[in-house]
Amino acid sequence: MIVKLGPCRMELVQGDITQQHVDAIVNAANSQLAGGGGVDGAIHDAGGPSIMKETSEKYPEGCATGNAVATGAGQLPAKYLFHAVGPIWRGGRQGEAEQLAAACRACLKLAVEMKCDTIAFPALSAGAYGYPLDLAAANLVKTTMDFVRWHQKPAVVRFVLFDQGAFGAFARAVEEIVPR
Repeated sequence: MIVKLGPCRMELVQGDITQQHVDAIVNAANSQLAGGGGVDGAIHDAGGPSIMKETSEKYPEGCATGNAVATGAGQLPAKYLFHAVGPIWRGGRQGEAEQLAAACRACLKLAVEMKCDTIAFPALSAGAYGYPLDLAAANLVKTTMDFVRWHQKPAVVRFVLFDQGAFGAFARAVEEIVPR
């Protein structure tokens, strides 16, 4: 699915984020930047040990929830890896929506600052962190569309969704937000 946003576009694809040929891949990181399971584990496995080495050297204090930091992408087919720390779902009354939107915006800002034309996102916080998939999809789609419409960058924002359920949730979010 492709959504035109002025001169830019947002794409939804089902696939493996570690195989995306883009300028930046977003990693669903934990606040210690210590590697983990799910998307984080797959990215570290595919990208190799240089990612963890650079992350621990550049960011020994980790990264706060709602923020993101950049490293090289190791052996991934990208220039950069943006480690985004989304919120753990705690029922939705502890600022989770704002933190998720902030993590998304932090990655998009890094993309603009680092002159990345293309960026690939996973479904941040919707895996191990327990954020309800439909709510995460709506938040990430709206945040991305607002940012790209305002900044007219990056040229391509791609949400790479691991399975059909995640793809469907993001497609529904797009249909609810995009005027017909």
